[in-house]
Parts: sequence; C-alpha cells; structure tokens
Amino acid sequence: MSPAFRRIIYVISYELIAVALTTGGLVVLGFGGGSSGVVAVVASTVAVVWNYVWTTLFEGWERRQDSQTRTVLRRIVHALGFEGGLVVLLLPIVAATLRVSLVHAFSLEVGLLAFFLVYTFVFAWLFDKVWPPIASSA
Repeated sequence: MSPAFRRIIYVISYELIAVALTTGGLVVLGFGGGSSGVVAVVASTVAVVWNYVWTTLFEGWERRQDSQTRTVLRRIVHALGFEGGLVVLLLPIVAATLRVSLVHAFSLEVGLLAFFLVYTFVFAWLFDKVWPPIASSA
C-alpha cells in the first residue's frame, strides 16, 4: 500500500469511527441522535479542514526558523495550536446545534478533547498493527 493511500485510509477510517463514537457519546449524555450526529459530522469535517490549514501554516512558519528540527516543544506547540483552534472553531457550533450555553459547550469540548487524546493514541497504534508503515530504505 502506498504511503498516500495509507494516509487516506487512515483519515477516512479514523473519522468514520470518531463520528460514530462522538454521536453515541452525546446520545448517552442525553442529546438527541439527530443533533448529536450533526455535531459529530460537522466536528469531523472542521477537524480535517483545520488540520490541513493549521499544519500548512505551522510548517510554513517552521521553514522560516533557524532550526527545522521537530523537538518535543515544537510538537507540543503544534498540538496545542491545533486543539486550541479546534475548540474556538467548534464552540459556537456545538452550543448552537445542541442548544446549550457556551460554558456547557466548552465543558463538552473539554471532554471531547480528553477522549480524542486517548482515541487518537489507541487508533494510531492499532492502525499501525493492522497496516504497518512502509519501512524507509534510507
């Protein structure tokens, strides 16, 4: 499997499972299935688009730095910028769609961030077990 095709399979399967889990989680919390599904699909779409935009901006900034080494600090800044931007983008959408206050929407977003931290780690680990990355010959 080519690296590009593997990345496409990764993103599609990650997001489909994420939509199902997010919808189910919101339903368990007492929100209707329709509005929960809308939040999950919109959040997934926003996350994919924001990931592309944020990573493009970040890598552009990174190329202008003296050192382009991806240190732990640089990865932390990248992750915090992505997640912070995602919260800002999704907060009004979650509040409006679920008809809750911004404070309640923020608490839901914090819960989703905690969930996705674990989900992303587990998903990536399992994905690599099922479809190992192609080893570099260099």
